[in-house]
Amino acid sequence: MSEKKLSKGDQVEWNSHGSKAEGKVEKKITSETEAGGRTVRASTDEPQYLVKSDKSGGEAVHKPSALKKK
Repeated sequence: MSEKKLSKGDQVEWNSHGSKAEGKVEKKITSETEAGGRTVRASTDEPQYLVKSDKSGGEAVHKPSALKKK
């Protein structure tokens, strides 16, 4: 599976509690860190992305497979 090419500022959408959420990529996470209110276990081979919701302003962390570039 090839990694999606997402960059800071990209507009994306994802499923959130049964509906679609939209927001922007804040940063790519490539190491274990605290983000989005939880411990994120990411690596260079399996990165995750910190996204910020346009509607709520809340932050969340998602795998590339959960994000759809708009």
